[in-house]
Amino acid sequence: METAFSHPVLALEDAKRFEEMLFASDEAKEWPAMQSAGRAVAEAALNDFRELSEFPREGRILVLVGKGHNGGDALLAAQSILERHPETHAHIWLLLGDRALRPLTARAYRELVQSASKRVRLISHVDDLAKSYDLSLDGVFGFQFRPPLKPEQKTVFSRLNDHPIRLRAAVDLPSGLGDTHALRADFTYATGSVKVPVVDATNLSVVGRLRYLDLGFFKTTTLPEISERVLIASVLAPLRKLRPAASDKRTNGHVFILGGSRSYPGAVLMSVLAAVRSGAGLLTAFAPESLVTAYAARVPEAIWIGWPETPSGGLALEGFHLLRERIERADALLLGPGIAREPETLALIADIVRTSTVPLVIDADALQPEIVRAGSAPRILTPHAGEFARLADGKSLVDFSSETYAVTVLKGPLTCISNGDEVFHSCHGGPVLARGGSGDILAGLIGGLLAQHPTDPLLAACRGVVWQGIAADLLARAHGQVAVQTTQILDYLAAALRNEGA
Repeated sequence: METAFSHPVLALEDAKRFEEMLFASDEAKEWPAMQSAGRAVAEAALNDFRELSEFPREGRILVLVGKGHNGGDALLAAQSILERHPETHAHIWLLLGDRALRPLTARAYRELVQSASKRVRLISHVDDLAKSYDLSLDGVFGFQFRPPLKPEQKTVFSRLNDHPIRLRAAVDLPSGLGDTHALRADFTYATGSVKVPVVDATNLSVVGRLRYLDLGFFKTTTLPEISERVLIASVLAPLRKLRPAASDKRTNGHVFILGGSRSYPGAVLMSVLAAVRSGAGLLTAFAPESLVTAYAARVPEAIWIGWPETPSGGLALEGFHLLRERIERADALLLGPGIAREPETLALIADIVRTSTVPLVIDADALQPEIVRAGSAPRILTPHAGEFARLADGKSLVDFSSETYAVTVLKGPLTCISNGDEVFHSCHGGPVLARGGSGDILAGLIGGLLAQHPTDPLLAACRGVVWQGIAADLLARAHGQVAVQTTQILDYLAAALRNEGA
């Protein structure tokens, strides 16, 4: 997959060297970058606040400032928000004192005060805090901080962590990360590059949801290849282009989907609904024969094939010929949504995987150790954390993917994709996806994308994860995280492609 669709995740020392190389301590270069970062943080925080509500007309912001560039970014972000919301007020806390401010951070502070002097108040103690805030912007410490915090900092940070704040935003990384008293964030906005600590799962409770704000640093500067990377939205760029005028339904791939049971009738339907919207030209779905009539009425675009059932309502071995006689038409095959764990059905899936020459997506209860290692067809595996633990038997994501010759999509708060050589992180999506059916939609989406690019399973997996994640973000911003249905994600897939700034 082209590295143009991803950027490196940097170790802290590498990040320091990278910024020294990029800016060479030249304020004429650093100030525009700081302004870009401030605007980007403001835009991202206001967008993410919409998962709660629209930002209040008379909002309150708390800006926590250290001495370095993160503090400057936070101050410029606050300035941008105050400009957009003329009745919003900000409290500024210079936690290390005004004399400690570096020149550009001091400049950002002056510009903020000059632009909204009547709506900015300087505070210096926890007793000065307002009763509550709508948004806090944490710019106290940068990536050069090393724990532990000083005792007085631990006291202040603990009080801030307990203070009523609707959305807590950290600039670049949460202040004090690595100390048990670190400032907790709901969102961490990685500005310009992503650093290793914020993708470490052990820091999730402090980092919150990670957003990567691409400031264009990697357009002009090249680095040695780094195997841990973060996906960027340009992975979707080809889907945003006009298709060739001579296209027909055979141009864009034929995806097969095999799944469903009377125990889990909805899962395969959700996968089919997603695959229909993936851009694939043709879709053939194999499902229990007692269900296909209802399914065909729901999704008439698919070719539905009724599969013989076991007495318990699963897929029976005797139906294998239905797939075998059609498989030469397929460009990709998705196996598993809603199949349950009946031994006969799992034996059927194992036989299919052993004999398949078509690229596979293996999902849900088809993710069994003996199945994912069978056969030689290229494959994408889509486990959540529990399924991965059962499959990997203690191996890392990279080692497991290498051993199975698979692209593995490890679903979670920060979904990771590996081909056995590299790991790609997606910063899109959030708790709105933490509900039944989101995995079925992702599997269908990836299956349809794989049918369009059957020689590039890694691209299909990365593209599907980012596409669903952006759609989920748009859904949450429109309706919140709670009172929604999983299938509403489907209604935002088109918007995710048409809205390049999503």
